[in-house]
Amino acid sequence: MDVELRHLKTVRAIADAGSLTKAATALGLAQPALSAQLKRIERALGGELFERGRHGVRATALGEFVLARARVVLPAVSELREEARRYAQAWQGGTGFRLGGTHGPLLGALVDRLAAAHPGARVTTHTSWSERDIAARTAAGALDFALIGSCGASAPPESEPLVWREVARDPVFVMLPTGHPLADHQEIDLGTLAGEAWTDVPGDGCFGDCFSAACARAGFTPSRVYETDVASCVHLVQVGRAVGLCRATFPPTPGLVTRPLAGTPLYWRHLLGWHPAAPAHDTAAAVFAQARAAHAEAAARSESYTAWLAAPSPHLP
Repeated sequence: MDVELRHLKTVRAIADAGSLTKAATALGLAQPALSAQLKRIERALGGELFERGRHGVRATALGEFVLARARVVLPAVSELREEARRYAQAWQGGTGFRLGGTHGPLLGALVDRLAAAHPGARVTTHTSWSERDIAARTAAGALDFALIGSCGASAPPESEPLVWREVARDPVFVMLPTGHPLADHQEIDLGTLAGEAWTDVPGDGCFGDCFSAACARAGFTPSRVYETDVASCVHLVQVGRAVGLCRATFPPTPGLVTRPLAGTPLYWRHLLGWHPAAPAHDTAAAVFAQARAAHAEAAARSESYTAWLAAPSPHLP
């Protein structure tokens, strides 16, 4: 007789129950039937798995060995079955692209390029302030690709089991109202903004910590930081309530300018992630190429970023 998963489940049930009577009840079997099954399993494995006594059963050395393996194998098989079910359901209905991303222009540009390159494919999006949420949904099979950012060299969430590729890395720029005294500068020293209030979009990554550390190195602590949506950030900058932090690819917007920070104290890595066992893995190379092209187009639309890239020695770690 070959040992099957159901046999390992039986052995585990007997060990958990501590007696054949209780295990038979839990398994919905008559005790004689369970005893006969256990004997067949023991013959297949080469020895007794349990010592029978007046107060129940206790695993033998062989039984402990089998139980140790069963406690590894059974959850792994259960996880495999569940993941396979999720991916099969997710991919029913043909080719498509389910994208998750944080709020920013790169996601929209990627949707546009994929829709143009694959007019018959369905492209859907899920946006969130939380990089962890997007990564977790991708790991669980609810999304095909995660398009997120990571501050500096920090690791992305869900480093396992997802595969991550760096689309690009950008300096973090500052947004200023057009009437700001520093608006006509080619670059701005972070320390000269020590007296300003700041605005930025929220997130659950380490960007806030990176910004605080950069300010500390520049000799100040931000007096106030407004965390809000992109439109509100733009408004707060336009009316002079705050200066803002943004990606270098931030699109041209009336009423404000974007400028690089001297020495690039902050930078941002655009990352694309997917599950290597998911059907989306087959299209990952094409999606990655489209994401890089989308970033290049966004960079070309920003005059301040184009000027920064054309400088004699643009600095990025």
